[in-house]
Amino acid sequence: MGRTIAQKIIESHLVSGKMEVGEDIGLAIDQTLTQDATGTMAYLEFEAMGVPRVKTQRSVAYVDHNTLQSGFENADDHRYIQTVANKHGVYFSRPGNGICHQLHLERFGAPGKTLIGSDSHTPTGGGIGMLAFGAGGMDVAVAMGGGEYHINMPSMTRVELTGRLSPWVSAKDVILAVLQRMSVKGGVGKIIEYGGEGVKTLTVPERATITNMGAELGATTSIFPSDEITRQFLQAQGRGDQWAELSSDPDAAYDETLTIDLSSLEPLAACPHSPDAVKPVSGLAGMKVDQVCIGSCTNSSYLDMMRVAAVLKGKTVHPQVSLSVACGSKQVFNMLAENGALADMIAAGARILECACGPCIGMGQSPNSGGVSLRTFNRNFEGRSGTADGQVYLVSPETAAASAIAGSLTDPRSLGEPVKVELPERFLINDNMIVPPIEEALMETVEVKRGPNIKPLPIAGPLEESIRRRAVLKVEDNITTDHIMPAGAKILPYRSNIPYLSQFCFAVCDKSFPERCKAAGGGVIIAGHNYGQGSSREHAALVPLYLGVKAVAAKSYARIHAANLANTGILPLQFVNEADYDAIDQMDVLCLPAVRKELEAGEEVTLVNETRGITMKLKAVLTARQRDMVLVGGLLNYTKLEK
Repeated sequence: MGRTIAQKIIESHLVSGKMEVGEDIGLAIDQTLTQDATGTMAYLEFEAMGVPRVKTQRSVAYVDHNTLQSGFENADDHRYIQTVANKHGVYFSRPGNGICHQLHLERFGAPGKTLIGSDSHTPTGGGIGMLAFGAGGMDVAVAMGGGEYHINMPSMTRVELTGRLSPWVSAKDVILAVLQRMSVKGGVGKIIEYGGEGVKTLTVPERATITNMGAELGATTSIFPSDEITRQFLQAQGRGDQWAELSSDPDAAYDETLTIDLSSLEPLAACPHSPDAVKPVSGLAGMKVDQVCIGSCTNSSYLDMMRVAAVLKGKTVHPQVSLSVACGSKQVFNMLAENGALADMIAAGARILECACGPCIGMGQSPNSGGVSLRTFNRNFEGRSGTADGQVYLVSPETAAASAIAGSLTDPRSLGEPVKVELPERFLINDNMIVPPIEEALMETVEVKRGPNIKPLPIAGPLEESIRRRAVLKVEDNITTDHIMPAGAKILPYRSNIPYLSQFCFAVCDKSFPERCKAAGGGVIIAGHNYGQGSSREHAALVPLYLGVKAVAAKSYARIHAANLANTGILPLQFVNEADYDAIDQMDVLCLPAVRKELEAGEEVTLVNETRGITMKLKAVLTARQRDMVLVGGLLNYTKLEK
């Protein structure tokens, strides 16, 4: 039987395990990336492993999240990351150079390579045929040290693209259509592979938009073929020698197939507060808009920005709309400045932001109270914008620009003749904002500089024989990592200070949680389906660990968060009988009377609700390797024992 593209890359990088769906496999990792909101922790973990130099082909540290320097904290973290990167063989992308995923696509990504990054949108690399995974910082640290990256072997889903996009319909509308079909948990345990004649009509930036938002499906990753269009993009980036052709075999078998007729799509919008709450823009047209934000790792490419500039040229942003624009990279920014497109945006009244994540991560540009904000971003979770009652809609750059001018949600097809933008034969290449590491012979001369905001990692001890704690929190379905550990300008500067950060844990759901959890001496969290969806931030596991959380019992988990819980030493449990979720109330006394013995034996775990006098069974959401990790207190302890 033939192989899919993903199966071919997995096969060539397989270190351990069997390529059977659901089986634990260990992969050799060619490249890693970090960003500054998760990177400080990842490098602290790398240092704790005692590996002197990274062992990957290329590792890059990007600064793109915490770029608002309203105090010393972010600047100190950036200095720490730069010095630790310099010492240990990691390339450093300076603040202002751009967003990690856009930059990695432009300057480092290569077809057929494996990549993991401490950011959930790392699958952007699938746009050029990389097998790219979002992961927790500890997994990235292990990969930098030469260790395998472990996942459960995914099933294969093919999205067959036919036809061609109509004028004013974009790649953003393609992935919104997929989300409408599959939902935010429809991709769990799957690799989404795009194929069909329609693929040939999409540029690399358009493909990258689609793979980027594949993270919102809960998918393990998404990938496109590497073809002549990929080759042209890499040549234009001066990296044509890194191109390799990749395609699935004609007789490759898929577990699931969806067909999307590109020519049938229309402009779409994801409504508050979920990326899969998708409706046609035509049905929402006329709704008053307060704010428009264009950018993010989803839609900040040269192609996107040129289309926006063309819509804005000669016009003025509506007086009741605040429009902000952030290019994804210095390369794009420079090119817009040189060709006059940036001037067109400025003349129209756009507020030009630096090349960074900015509003997407809640770092500034929060909308007004109850305001409607159209964003070309990938997530619209409640409160993520920084405004608790902000109404965030996810749209394409074309829809965003048209709406900014009109002052209301506008179908861009109403603009008439379509905008035509071609990718350049040669991009402007200037890597002066990327700092290479020092030579290995000189690494001892580098002083790693740590600011006072950088606090030690919380590290779990070995799993206890039994656990008796209260159910300190009970939450519903689709709890995101933004619920567990919020982002935003007020909180992000403390990502390297877990004790301080802990006071914001679950603040979106229950502001009293941190104090209640500490007063109870820790506890167990009870959750519904898809617990931990969204960002890969391991802080959503590290902070509960610091507060004393011993286990989570949920109906189901998002892939990365379940792995992060195991990595930190928190036990991820799943109800065998989902109805047992209803048999636990917040603050009930729960007992796992033989948890260590049952886990060692690979058995289901017994949970006794002492308050109600009810006994139930849960299964550990762990591979055999992860079970051993949790028994010794997490991945860091496990890695040290392996050494």
